[in-house]
Amino acid sequence: MTVHQATATGRLRAAWTRAHAPVPGVPRWAKVAAYAIPFVVLPSGLWRIMTVVFHIGDDAAHGAGQLPSWLPGPVYVIALSVVSELIAFTAVGLIAEWGEVLPRWIPLLGGRKIPPLAAVVPAALGATILTVLWTTAYATSLAGLTLQGDPLPDDFPTESLHGWQLAFFELTYAPLLLWGPLLAAVCFAYWRRRRPQ
Repeated sequence: MTVHQATATGRLRAAWTRAHAPVPGVPRWAKVAAYAIPFVVLPSGLWRIMTVVFHIGDDAAHGAGQLPSWLPGPVYVIALSVVSELIAFTAVGLIAEWGEVLPRWIPLLGGRKIPPLAAVVPAALGATILTVLWTTAYATSLAGLTLQGDPLPDDFPTESLHGWQLAFFELTYAPLLLWGPLLAAVCFAYWRRRRPQ
């Protein structure tokens, strides 16, 4: 690595750290919760990518038959994993400066303050939906039912998993139960810090 590359890397690392550092007034527990959210989502995404790379499960596990013909199952699975992780990372915005003031590089709007409700409403809705979704999905799958309350069909993605694969699947998806409650806690801290006085 040349001196120029090392300097550029150091500047990039410093900019990244500065952009995602908590703003003053964020409680320690909110920092921990915000930084934990991407790690709570990561295991399920890695599992989905592993199913594609190592051909774990069958075509039903990769969405075959349920997707439009132009979207290959493996592409969908990997895209779902990446998008889920990016969405989870937005929780860091509830403790960082970019969650209070739009970054300057955004055309026309850069540098403007974000109204508190513009962040609180989507975060609160997301926390509610994620809590209901993952709690319901986990409870119904443990009971051997679909979200609609019907028995799981034989071609359901987890029905093709057995032994260590099924245990690993459940282990990687269980942390998703924390996503909604953690987001709700971080959202509450953001609202308390930024609410009109």
